[in-house]
Amino acid sequence: MIDVLYFAWVRERIGLPKERVETGAATVAELVEELKAREERYAMAFADIASLRVALDQELAEFDAPLAGVREVAFFPPMTGG
Repeated sequence: MIDVLYFAWVRERIGLPKERVETGAATVAELVEELKAREERYAMAFADIASLRVALDQELAEFDAPLAGVREVAFFPPMTGG
């Protein structure tokens, strides 16, 4: 089981701040594909992963990063500074 957290508009589209997910995914990208296949709301939230960032156990990561040993995955839009 892995905790998946959603922030900002990702949370708004999915309708949940977090959930526990049972996954066989080896990478973040595979997890995204599993989530997209669940329901339309996930497909909409992950339609353009270029507009998303991901953190594994609170460390920024890439979508090809392995999930082995990871307890938490967070998806959020890029931060804007100023």
